[in-house]
Amino acid sequence: MDIAALLAWLEASPLAASIRNTIVAFPLVESGHVIGITLVFGTILVIDLRLLGLAWTRRPFSLIADEVLRWTWIAFAIAAVTGALMFITNAAAYYNNWYFRAKMLLLVLAGLNMVFFEITDRRSVLTWDRQKSAPPAGRLVAAASLAIWIGVIFLGRWVAYAPAATGPPPGEEVDFEKLEELLK
Repeated sequence: MDIAALLAWLEASPLAASIRNTIVAFPLVESGHVIGITLVFGTILVIDLRLLGLAWTRRPFSLIADEVLRWTWIAFAIAAVTGALMFITNAAAYYNNWYFRAKMLLLVLAGLNMVFFEITDRRSVLTWDRQKSAPPAGRLVAAASLAIWIGVIFLGRWVAYAPAATGPPPGEEVDFEKLEELLK
């Protein structure tokens, strides 16, 4: 199966049609995605600010990480599931959207950044756990993490405003009577 056929199959699935054709489903899924991303960024911000030595410096990093990272993973699962649900509703348009692809690339970079931290400074956390900030590699990872996640947020917002995703196709007017029928 080629990519175009896979994307068409996803869009034609009963789940995608249900989300796309129900007046409240897509906004609820999208709201769940925004909440998930907000929680992901908020919990990562706590970790990164601690690594940089800008906040919570009197608490050991390991304690903060133990308390916060479980929420990061729960929020990431929510964001991933809701993001996938939004994707299937218009898979071809999202797949061909430059901002969407850039966002996915940044998510991969976020994962690689996390792996880099895990194989460098996280392994030696007991030697710097109570210090004000992480060693240089940990601070670099934290700064990169903040930049990457801010990029994910910005690109995620721009996905909806890419030329292919805005408004009706050229020459096609919005049918306000049909819209009124849907809202009744």
